Amino acid sequence: MSLVESLLSKVSFAEGSEGWSLIERFAVLVRESGSTDERAAAHFIVSRLEHAEIPHDVYEPDLYLSIPKGASVAFAGGDVAGKPPSFAASTPKRGLTAAPVHVPANPSTDAADLFKSAHGSLPDDIAGKIVVTEGMPMPVSVARFEAAGAVGQVYINPGSRVHWGICTTVWGAPGASQLGQRPTTPVAAIDRWDGNKLVEAIADGLDKVTIHTDLEEGWYPCQLPVAKIDGQEEDFVLAHGHYDSWDVGIGDNAVGDATLLELAQIFHEHREDLRRSLRVAWWPAHSTGRYGGSTWFADKFALDLSRRCVAAVNIDSPGCWGATEYDAVPWMAEAEEVCRSSIVSVAGVEPTRQRPLRAGDYSFDQIGLTSFFMLLSNIPEEERDRLGFYPVGGCGGNIAWHTEKDRIEVADRANLERDLRVYLTAIGRFLDDEVLPLDFRATMAELGDALEAYEATIDKDLAKVFNLVPVRESYDALLERLTTFYDDIEEGNFDPDVANEVLLRLARILVPIGYAEGPRFEHDPATPRVPMPKLARVPELAEMRETESELFPFVVTDLQRRVNQVVAGFAEASWLLQRVAVPLVAHPPGG
Repeated sequence: MSLVESLLSKVSFAEGSEGWSLIERFAVLVRESGSTDERAAAHFIVSRLEHAEIPHDVYEPDLYLSIPKGASVAFAGGDVAGKPPSFAASTPKRGLTAAPVHVPANPSTDAADLFKSAHGSLPDDIAGKIVVTEGMPMPVSVARFEAAGAVGQVYINPGSRVHWGICTTVWGAPGASQLGQRPTTPVAAIDRWDGNKLVEAIADGLDKVTIHTDLEEGWYPCQLPVAKIDGQEEDFVLAHGHYDSWDVGIGDNAVGDATLLELAQIFHEHREDLRRSLRVAWWPAHSTGRYGGSTWFADKFALDLSRRCVAAVNIDSPGCWGATEYDAVPWMAEAEEVCRSSIVSVAGVEPTRQRPLRAGDYSFDQIGLTSFFMLLSNIPEEERDRLGFYPVGGCGGNIAWHTEKDRIEVADRANLERDLRVYLTAIGRFLDDEVLPLDFRATMAELGDALEAYEATIDKDLAKVFNLVPVRESYDALLERLTTFYDDIEEGNFDPDVANEVLLRLARILVPIGYAEGPRFEHDPATPRVPMPKLARVPELAEMRETESELFPFVVTDLQRRVNQVVAGFAEASWLLQRVAVPLVAHPPGG
């Protein structure tokens, strides 16, 4: 029996299993970060690790949080209750009163839309007013309205449930230089029915709205458990997910926490068979700290992660009710074969890949960790439409997401077992394959498509001032060497240890080029990222030059520096491959 087959034989979420016991325990805990209930949840996780004699650490960082307490919106049609997103500003006791302006939003068609701006060009009459708009109070929209001078914002959620959320663009705890990036105005979310009344009142000439918001913001002690399953080698996979929640949060993310616990126990039982090691981490401060727990861990252990982590696997909202499709599964391109084949072999379903968003606990992009999964299975789209479900960012597509309705009924044993098998299969490959299953030819293809799109925006005249020729030359040189490198691996020419070391170094170079805008070991904002984000402003240049924008030479200056960074990265990867171009043969002829 193979390792993966042995692992799969242990899967169960039956009554009395450790995973299901966790879900039952968490179903009575409101796991707000920094709270007594969150600490009780951490204690439960640790008690189960101790019972199974799984080595572990429990870190106790102080994390920066924003805890929503309440919100309301008062107007001529009444005083309606709502919720403030984390990191919105609190109002004085008397509230904030101003004239309203309705700015219609484009409807979201999928979960990825939640993280983008829902508005086109903004009207000119926003300054000094309270914006009323549709959707979720997400960072990009909130920041745009603040920049336009709005003194407050009201978001009309799509249905009868008001969803909690977080509206800061700052990823994790802000550094001193990021303090000014926090929202400075009050924001509230209300339900669709109250929102319709408000919009009608504005159309009828409503001249003032009053917002009340109440939040607590500051540093809170939290617990962060990490299980340690040591294999034969020090290199490790990091499996992770958040254990804090909005209310009891079963679909987001008690099901993921239970899955992590089952993974820890199953792999611990087979630890003597593991080539590589496994770390299993449960994060606090995901919900009210913008991924504060995983960011703290990334900061604290950045160098160890850079040296030893072969992949990071995010586990959020698996195994929910009705979730039988895999239609928007995140993975980085180099992990394509493992992710796709694991889902197909376990579920018999062909998945649709989603390029990982700047969301979830993807706090390791700038370190250069290959990462895959986050949300996994979903309710089929046609079923979501039949039920009248609108796009949400978890719970398998169930609109209980981020509400008091996210209860134990959202979890589904059969779906949990199936998704656990997917995780076991994928992680098992990374722990057991002699050569890491990372194909950076797929990564380069994705980067090549992005580069080609950027090049297409530069005409001959613009090219005299700015061009991407150095990027293209360094890209082509790297692609050629990379192709030879994989040919040698497939022919068995490389010592596996050498091949794996090269693959890890390639990840440290190519993942940041593909996903990070800022420098290594920093954290980009929680806003959308296009492929090769350092070059994201290239398409703006043609119009800026045509309109004689005074910003044009300054943006060119920025981009030239970013080009240098990309070229240096490609050149470093090429140099690495050139150094190993003469293969170290595992079994020399006649040996």
